[in-house]
Amino acid sequence: MTRLSVEMLAADAPEPITSAGHAQLGIAVLAGIAVIVLLITKFKLHAFLSLTIGSLVLGAVAGAPLDKVITSFSTGLGSTVASVGVLIALGSILGKLLADSGGADQIVDTILAKASGRAMPWAMVLIASVIGLPLFFEVGIVLLIPVVLMVARRGNFSLMRIGVPALAGLSVMHGLIPPHPGPLVAIDAVHANLGVTLALGILVAIPTVIIAGPLFSKVAARWVDAPVPERMLPPRASEELEKRPGFGATLTTVLLPVVLMLLKALVDIVIDDPENLTQRVFDVIGNPLIALLAAVIVGMFTLGRAAGFTRERITDTVEKGLMPIAGILLIVAAGGGFKQTLIDSGVGQMILDISKDWSIPALLLAWLIAVIIRLATGSATVATVSAAGLVAPLAADMSTSHTALLVLAIGCGSLFFSHVNDAGFWLVKEYFGLSVGETIKTWSVMETIISVVGGALVLLLSVII
Repeated sequence: MTRLSVEMLAADAPEPITSAGHAQLGIAVLAGIAVIVLLITKFKLHAFLSLTIGSLVLGAVAGAPLDKVITSFSTGLGSTVASVGVLIALGSILGKLLADSGGADQIVDTILAKASGRAMPWAMVLIASVIGLPLFFEVGIVLLIPVVLMVARRGNFSLMRIGVPALAGLSVMHGLIPPHPGPLVAIDAVHANLGVTLALGILVAIPTVIIAGPLFSKVAARWVDAPVPERMLPPRASEELEKRPGFGATLTTVLLPVVLMLLKALVDIVIDDPENLTQRVFDVIGNPLIALLAAVIVGMFTLGRAAGFTRERITDTVEKGLMPIAGILLIVAAGGGFKQTLIDSGVGQMILDISKDWSIPALLLAWLIAVIIRLATGSATVATVSAAGLVAPLAADMSTSHTALLVLAIGCGSLFFSHVNDAGFWLVKEYFGLSVGETIKTWSVMETIISVVGGALVLLLSVII
C-alpha cells in the first residue's frame, strides 16, 4: 500500500501536548527549524545545543506546557540513544581498527593495483562503498580524501573525476544502508524489517551510485578543473606499520555485519516461523548489535593482531575509537528529541490531515518531507530522524517491502542538495580546496542526483513489488 488512506490517518496516535491549530503548529515548525538553522549557521552553535533550543522554541510557539515539551524531548533523546547509541559506538570502534591497522589502505592498494585509466573512477566507487559500510560519513571523508588526492596526483587524473565517485559511494552508504545511524533510526521509527531494508537498499544504491559517481564525475570534471591541494596530502598512517592485514581478511571483517544481517533476512523469508529454532538463532546473530559486535571482536584479531598490535595497543585503539563519537551521539540523540517534540506537538498528524486529500504516493510524501528538513537543517541524519517520526503513521497498513521502501524514500530525501548549513559541505570544500561556487557545482549537485535518482528508483520498485 503506497497511498494515504483514511485507515492510515485514523491509526492510533498519542494525545498531542498542545491544542494549537494547524496554522499555529505550522508557524511553530518554521520557528523551530529557523532557530536551529540560525544557531548552526550564523552563531556557529553546536548542533546538539541548536536542536535542543529549537525543540524548546517549537513547543513554546505551539503553546505547549514547557514541562511537557521537556518530557517529549527527553523521551525522544533517550529512545534514540537506546536504539542506535551502542551501534554507533561499535561502528566507530570497527572504523578505528580498520584505519589504524592499515586495513583500509590494504583494500585501497589492492583494488588500485588492478585498476587504471578509465577504470579508476569505478575503482574509487568500489573502495568508498566498501570502506563506507562500517564508517560514518565524516570519518569516511577523513580516511578516503587523502587517498583520493594521492591517486589523482600520482595518476595525473582530474581531481573531480576521482573525488566525485568516492564521495558518491560514501554518501549513498550513509543515506541508504544500515548500520548507519540515519537508516537505523528510520527502520526503528516505522518498524521496518532491517534485512529487507538492507537488501532493497543495496538494490537502489548500485544504480544510484553509478549515475551520481563515475557518470556525473565526467560532467563535474568539465565544470570544475581544480588542482590537487598539496597542503592536504599528509603521509598515510599505515606507512609507519611493519605489517598490515591481508586483503581477504580485511574485506571479510568489513562485510561481516552486512552478511549476518542479510542471512537473517533470507532465513526470515524462507522459514517465516518465529518459533522455529533456526530462525530464532539467525534473529540473534543478524541483530545489528550482535552483527557489529561480532565484527569488532573478529576485527581485533584479523585487523589488530594481524598488524602486530599488542593487547594494550588494541585497547588503546578501541578507546580512541570511542572518544570522537560523543558529538555524533549527542547530535543523533537531540535529533530524536526534536523528532519526538514534533510528533507530540501534533505536527505529524497535522501533515497527515493537510495531505489526506492529496493525490500523492506516500513514498513521495516521505521523500518531500525529508527534502524540506534537509534543506532547512543541513543534516541528513536530522532529516532522516525527523521525517521518519512524521511519516511513521503511513507505515501502519504497509507491507513489509513497502515499509522498507518508506525508509529508503526518507533516506534519499535526506541527501538532497547539501549546502552551506551542512558540515559535509565544508569538509568537502576544504579537503578539495574548492570555492563555495565550485563545491555547489560538484558536491551539492552530486547529492541532489543521489536524492532524485534514488527516490525515483524507490518509487519504481514500489510499483513492481
